[in-house]
Amino acid sequence: MMKAIKQKWDAISERWTLAALFGTLLKWIVLGGGVGILAGTASAIFLKGLDYVTNVRMEHPWLLFFLPLGGALVSYLYFKFGKNSAKGNNLILEQIHDGKETIPLRMAPLVLFGTIITHLFGGSAGREGTAVQMGGSLAEWFGKLLKVNPVDRKILLICGISGGFGSIFGTPLAGTIFGLEVLAIGLISHEALIPAFIASFVGNVVTSSVWGVSHAHYSIGEVPALSAVVILKVIAASILFGFASILFSELTHALKKGYSLLFKNPMVKSAVGGLVIIGLVYLLGTRDYLGLGLPLIQDSFDGEVSPFAFLGKLVFTSLTLGAGFQGGEVTPLFAIGATLGHTLAGVLQLYAPFLAGLGFIAVFCGATNTPIACFLMGIELFGADAAIYLFIACIVSYLFSGHTGIYSSQQIGVSKSQRIRIQQGSTLAAAKEMRKQRQSNDEARE
Repeated sequence: MMKAIKQKWDAISERWTLAALFGTLLKWIVLGGGVGILAGTASAIFLKGLDYVTNVRMEHPWLLFFLPLGGALVSYLYFKFGKNSAKGNNLILEQIHDGKETIPLRMAPLVLFGTIITHLFGGSAGREGTAVQMGGSLAEWFGKLLKVNPVDRKILLICGISGGFGSIFGTPLAGTIFGLEVLAIGLISHEALIPAFIASFVGNVVTSSVWGVSHAHYSIGEVPALSAVVILKVIAASILFGFASILFSELTHALKKGYSLLFKNPMVKSAVGGLVIIGLVYLLGTRDYLGLGLPLIQDSFDGEVSPFAFLGKLVFTSLTLGAGFQGGEVTPLFAIGATLGHTLAGVLQLYAPFLAGLGFIAVFCGATNTPIACFLMGIELFGADAAIYLFIACIVSYLFSGHTGIYSSQQIGVSKSQRIRIQQGSTLAAAKEMRKQRQSNDEARE
């Protein structure tokens, strides 16, 4: 019956363009909406759980001492049951880029549990990675259930990224473009534009309206009048935001590699990483850099923060993720950018909340190479009054972050400079290895 209906509709679509377009829209309303419902529900469960364990940790500071045990437990679960789930966001990107592996449904509960444990015991991590991985694994399961073809499978995975991102931050427009833009630097896949928007929009509605989860929004206050002096100051700050994103990405990758070389057993690696975090807490005498970093963000907009708070949050997060703890990078990147912006405001003589808002999106932009998505996020979070400055901050940070980023499987569609020779389609990881090889060859010739 269904096969006959499909054949009849295919025949009509071949004759009438409008019918084909209408059918495509209807198809992705159903498929994209389905992924949005799944991703939005998963994000709501995650956010409610995250709020709960964060409050528990704040009320019981002694839980920090269980961080090594919690990390070892999660690493054991990934070692025993995770299979390729340990690749995280990179697994999803690889599968969209013609990967031959499958994304297991077990990734969703594993990353959910792992991130909750990280935050319960005080690890410094985010939430975007968890939402994206849950969205991707649920989209894969949904596609298998409906037996979609390989092309539609890739689009569904993009929907999973967009649905997870849009619902976790309450930014459906940024979520839409993030799912399209994060795949390859300099390229956007327009074939998934409508499906990604539907998934992100539905995911956000489900999280906020159906499940009643609220999202934090911040005010950048007074926006300075447009002038050459202010633009130059914003450009200077944005270059530093780009450098901060490089430092975070490279330090995190280096620590992951270093921990793995020192400790072959993943459980031992995470336990030692937890001990390092505990040691740093007592060495510095502060717990400000644990968890998501939301108090740091809030203080950057309406209070005071330490001049080097951005560096503290950067180091704590890199150490946490480098040791194999689960969680995302984006919310800590927000905290790093906002606190760095607050610090630079005094030097550049700009309004602190204004520059904190620019740093909030610009450091994230440099680390993910998604300038359009980050610009839209700035509009959704801070309003359109600072649109010009938000755009400048994103594109300058994007440029000066170079070919680095937190997602090693992100491809380079177009080099950021004609003077930088990079093979089109190379991943960030491959491009880094090629740079090292060229440097070695140059040193050998000298």
